[in-house]
Amino acid sequence: MDHILNFLSGGVLQLSWWQVVLVTLVLTHITIVGVTVFLHRSQAHRGLDLHPAVMHFFRFWMWLTTGMVTKEWVAIHRKHHAKCEREGDPHSPVVFGLGKVFFRGAELYRQEANNEETLKRFGHGTPDDWIERNLYTRHSLMGILIMLGINLALFGVLGLTVWAIQMAWIPFWAAGVVNGIGHAWGYRNFASPDTSTNVSPWGIIIGGEELHNNHHAYGTSAKFSTKWYEFDLGWAYIQVLRFFGLAKVKKLAPKLKLEPARTSVDASTLQGVITHRYEILARYTDLVKKAATEELAKLKPSRKEGSADCSWALLSRCKDWLARTDDTLELEPAQRAELESVLADNQSLSTLVQMRRELTRLWESSSASSEQLLADLQAWCQRAQQSGIEGLEQFANRLRRYAA
Repeated sequence: MDHILNFLSGGVLQLSWWQVVLVTLVLTHITIVGVTVFLHRSQAHRGLDLHPAVMHFFRFWMWLTTGMVTKEWVAIHRKHHAKCEREGDPHSPVVFGLGKVFFRGAELYRQEANNEETLKRFGHGTPDDWIERNLYTRHSLMGILIMLGINLALFGVLGLTVWAIQMAWIPFWAAGVVNGIGHAWGYRNFASPDTSTNVSPWGIIIGGEELHNNHHAYGTSAKFSTKWYEFDLGWAYIQVLRFFGLAKVKKLAPKLKLEPARTSVDASTLQGVITHRYEILARYTDLVKKAATEELAKLKPSRKEGSADCSWALLSRCKDWLARTDDTLELEPAQRAELESVLADNQSLSTLVQMRRELTRLWESSSASSEQLLADLQAWCQRAQQSGIEGLEQFANRLRRYAA
């Protein structure tokens, strides 16, 4: 009887509570690695190839610990990038609201997984062998039930808690934190045409997925960190796999290359500008923010009320809108009227916003020839130099230094 009670209370391993916590963290972290290295970087974006043994281990592990089907996960994620922040995005806070994505992200995932059109259009290239068709996909719930049995055998009654944490781990961190907070809070290195943010510069808990803005800027890169102070734990694991010949990196984000001070714009400059467009647009955003801050300082309200006070209040409300690009700016008619009023009253800010629109057309154009785009970039730099806006002139000088 005592043996039965001991087994029920502590399972085969008979671990203390802190040892169970440690084992749980290790198990859930392996699941995180499976999501970021296998599902995300390798399968969804083809940033690296994994050895068949490693790939199958992750397929098996994801079946046991999440019940997710590779084709479903990949298709939903690819659709997120294709429709980002627009109607059709499976889990955008802009579309559904932050609360729904954070708390009900797993529900949104399940809804989209039932969309056959999504799987057909975006799920190509994923595993389609016998075991995938007849076990992992057909019996996706079997794996997590087996995991429940294993946990109960190893840890006793505590195994139920371990299993519950495993089941909640990915819905919370991936569906909630990355898909929710990763589009609402944090910092941005790149002005990609979405609301993605880097939740933290140290991607440890979610294996590097914290660097979400970096990923949206260069979606196919196998490495998510881009700044010297950023750390991508998923990339560290990939480097270990590379060392043992178990992974081959196919794609990385381009490294920024700046030539010495130049006075001309050539084809290499154009290619460099297009390649690093999101980094350039982020710098331009900082330029607009600085100009708006300086203008606010000039209009700082005095004790006497007057038109300057009204202009200051209006610009204060519009400051954040000025810094955002048209791709990510959604305003009510009254808000847009206020923004247009600010631009009408401030020539420098109006020039900066207009020049930003013209600059983005360089990489948005799908029909203009290289010669035409080069001529447009040369003309843009010339107008920037003649704008009389010191920050814009300095920006144009730096733009000339970009190279392919």
